[in-house]
Parts: sequence; C-alpha cells; structure tokens
Amino acid sequence: MINRSSGVLLHISSLPGEYGIGSFGKEAVAFAQLLHDCGFSYWQTLPFLTVDQYNSPYTSLSAFAGNPLFIDLPTLYKDGLLTKEELEANKYPNPYSADFKWLRETRGGALRRAFSRADEALRKKVRAFAEENGYWLSDYALYAVLKEKNELKWWPDWEDKGLKFHRPEAVERARAEYADEILYQEFVQYEFYTQWKAIKKQINEIGIRIIGDMPFYIAQDSADVWGKREMFDIDLAGKARRVSGCPPDYFSADGQLWGQPIYNWAYLKEHGYDWWMRRLGFSLQIYDMVRIDHFRAFSSYWSVPGDALTAKEGKWVEGAGMDFFDRVKLIFGENAPIIAEDLGLLDDGVINLIRDTGLPGMRVLQFAFIDNYDNIHLPHNIPKNAIAYTGTHDNDTTFGWLYGTSPENRERALRYCGFEGDNWGEGGYKAPAVRAMIRALWASPAMLAIAPVQDLCGFGGDCKMNQPGIPDGNWAFRITDDALHQMDAEWIRKTNRTYFRSSI
Repeated sequence: MINRSSGVLLHISSLPGEYGIGSFGKEAVAFAQLLHDCGFSYWQTLPFLTVDQYNSPYTSLSAFAGNPLFIDLPTLYKDGLLTKEELEANKYPNPYSADFKWLRETRGGALRRAFSRADEALRKKVRAFAEENGYWLSDYALYAVLKEKNELKWWPDWEDKGLKFHRPEAVERARAEYADEILYQEFVQYEFYTQWKAIKKQINEIGIRIIGDMPFYIAQDSADVWGKREMFDIDLAGKARRVSGCPPDYFSADGQLWGQPIYNWAYLKEHGYDWWMRRLGFSLQIYDMVRIDHFRAFSSYWSVPGDALTAKEGKWVEGAGMDFFDRVKLIFGENAPIIAEDLGLLDDGVINLIRDTGLPGMRVLQFAFIDNYDNIHLPHNIPKNAIAYTGTHDNDTTFGWLYGTSPENRERALRYCGFEGDNWGEGGYKAPAVRAMIRALWASPAMLAIAPVQDLCGFGGDCKMNQPGIPDGNWAFRITDDALHQMDAEWIRKTNRTYFRSSI
C-alpha cells in the first residue's frame, strides 16, 4: 500500500535541456530534487520506448527498447565518445518544444560517431548487456537494422521472404552479415539503460520514486510481432486477423480503430504468459511502479476484423482476467507495484477485476463534473486505493479545460472546489481556479494524487501533451528551467502539508 502522498506527471522528453529534447542528464536529477523540495514523493513518466512516425511512445518498434533520443549527449562527451565540437553542433535553440524532425536528422549521426569511438573494453560491456537481454534485444537489434535496409518498411512488406517470416536460417545469415550494425543498435540500448540506471539511482536517493507506463498493445511494425508472431492473431501472410480499437461512443460514431494486432491469449496462457511476465519484470526493474495502459482489455477487449474500415465492425471478447493476475501474483507477489489504468468505458467485468486484483485504479478530476453526485471521479467518491489525477497526458491542461468546457460544467467544478470570485480566467503560476481544483483533489481519500507539471504552472491548452485521435502535433511539449523556477514552490509545499501528502 502506498502511503498518502503526491506526485507530478512529466515525460523525460519534456525536461529542460540544450539538446532539443529532455534526456537522462543533470536536468532529470535537478527536477527530482525540485519535486522533493516541494514535498512530492513520485515522478510519473510516459513510456520510455521508441516512438512511431507521429512521435507517440505508445506505438513502438519494441516492447522493451528505449528511445535513443533520451541518451544524454554530455554524458557521452564526458565518457570520451563525443567531441566538444560535436556536442555544440547538437544544441537546439528552441527550449519550448521537441523538434522530432530535426532530432531524427541529427541524433543518429551523433550516436554513430560515439559508437565509432567505443574501445574494446566498452564493446565487451555492450556484448555482455546484449547477452543478458537477448530475449528481446536479439530480435530488436536485427529488426532495427533490417528496417533501415528495407527503407523503413514494416516487415510484412519486405521482399526477402526468409527475413519477412523470421526463418531461422535467414535470420542467422543476416546476423552474421550485419554484425557490426547490430552491435551499434546494442550499443545504443546499452547506453540508454546504463545512463538511466545511474540517473534513477540518484533520483531514488533524493527520495523520489519513478512511475513508468506500459502500453497494452504492441504495434505490428515491431520486433516483438515480427519475431514472436505466434503470440498474436496473425495469419500466414503476416496480416493481422483481428486488430485493436474501441467501440462507437458519444465522441465518435465510428469508434476508434487503433490497428495493433490482438494477442493470441490461448497461446500466451499455454506458455504461462511468459512474454508478459518478462515484460512486467523488465519494467519493474527500470521503474519503481508501473501503470498498465488500457487495463480494461484484461477483462474484455474490442476486437475488430483486420480488414475493417472502422471500429464499428468490432465486438467484445473476453480477456485473460484473473488467470493472468494469478500468475502475476505468483511471480511478483501479492503487492506488485502496478497501477491499473481503468478509465473509459467500464462494465461490471472491469470493476470486478480491479476488485479481485486489489490493484489501485485511476480517477481524473476533469471527468468529475459532467453529471451528478455519484460520479466516480468526484473527489468525495474516490476510494483510498486509487491514484487521482487533475488530468493525464491525454487531457487538456486544467486551465485549458476550464476554458474549453461548457459554462455549466465550469460552474459546477468551481462551486465544488470552493472557488470564490470572478477571476477564474486568470492563468499563470498563481491561477486561482486551478489551485482550487488541485486542493480539492489533494483533499480526496486517494492514497496518491498527481498533477501534470503544466497544472502546477497554470499553463493553458497550448501546453497539453497529446490530443487523442489527432496524429500530428503531439508529444512535443517541454518545460523550461525558467518555468520550473517560477513555480510557486512554497504554495505547493504548503498544499502537500495541509492535506498530509508531504514527504518532508
């Protein structure tokens, strides 16, 4: 059980820094120190995984491989792998957003130059890391190389049938042919996880614990599906028979067609959910706690024909349920540090599964003011065994929500949160309406209350992280050092102490 406490949501990519994106550098340690000084206990991030063409960390080339953009370039310079001139060349003038196009054009070159300077002692460490993590890195490193050789096409479109279908003789031939390029990919992952391990140790020593995030589904364009397609509902030609999505609702008449292949749960069960257990175990090594996204799919999931044009053609299919979590408890114990993302359409099956697992679910303040007294997101209805948020990465900022919601919802929210006055539209670091909403959530019974850093700064909707359903223009938000220093740390400390959530 988590002690009554609080935390902040900020992705690694959103940290300050001179090199175009947040990284595992001194800025991460400084942010953790700021959190501790404000009385927070937790720092929640988004997935550390590689991103897709839209820069989403929820659609990755691997369920395990880390995003190379998070590797700290000054650390590579300190280790003698980059020159001062190369470090300077990778500085980026805009501190407010991540320019992923520029990063894709420049960062690979910097990492390859660093690899070219790796001596035999470092290469030996890389090979040892690769051997230890071979259950995922072996396929990922080769897949990353083959993607480049195939003009970034996903594996069902590769011309070489032996490689396309992961035939052992073709795979072994490719491993020998591309040995040095594979070693480069292994080097990148070694640097990623070695740097993170060192930074996380410092963060934990400060007194901050890390909450990580695990996507539920895996992209078809991934090393996992390519190398282990028996775990997925894939036909002999490599086409997904059934894909993921969610049904039509008030917001979307066609539902949402996500398109990732559905798991072959019968196969996974027969093999003790081994891949999932490795995945969970790996995540629990790199984070202190893991949030499983789209948790409701363990109860039942929306399954759509692979050739469907919309999600309307889908149907509900029973998920793995408690059989899966009995295995989790056997391997990781009764109190595995897992958070269940149970947002969205809930039925008795999901509610009962949450109860039976004993895992904490989630509540979001922005969802609380759309109907009546019994809304589960209202602070007085939040159970102790829950993680309560002002908003998530998929929500608007709280200030943006106040502006964008209906006048009725806004009036209901402000009245509930005890806001008095007519200056609800005042934003910035002392935004009074945002503060009232934070205080209302902090007063709830939830054992852990979390706010995105944007809410602590009173930022508007232009600073939100993601707009679900819109592929472009997301995931780029960054905080600056100036913004962090302008946060009202004294008010935050006082609020944490007032509601008995302070760590200091």
